[in-house]
Amino acid sequence: MADRTPPTVTHTTTIGPDVDLDAEDVRLTDGSRLTEDRAAEIVDEVRRRAGRPSLTGAAAASPRITFRITPNTRDRAAEIAAQEGKTVSQLAREALEERVAAGERRA
Repeated sequence: MADRTPPTVTHTTTIGPDVDLDAEDVRLTDGSRLTEDRAAEIVDEVRRRAGRPSLTGAAAASPRITFRITPNTRDRAAEIAAQEGKTVSQLAREALEERVAAGERRA
């Protein structure tokens, strides 16, 4: 089977009518037939994979904390993170986890 380049889809792309996959013979790249049930499974798989993986290891959303910092602090954090091969989020998470652990030891 020749390589196929999928068409570019934008917000102005016309979407055709729904296809009755139980009546139409639509094939996946591996040659297997796409049915309504298989299409639903694919949608579920894609939805589960969306976003970053949970920090808990479970299929659950990790809580977020948002706070403001100065541009200088952001720039320095980015430099340190790059030197350590980390993201700024990883650097901030480690710093907060260390501070929370220190507070627990004092309590």
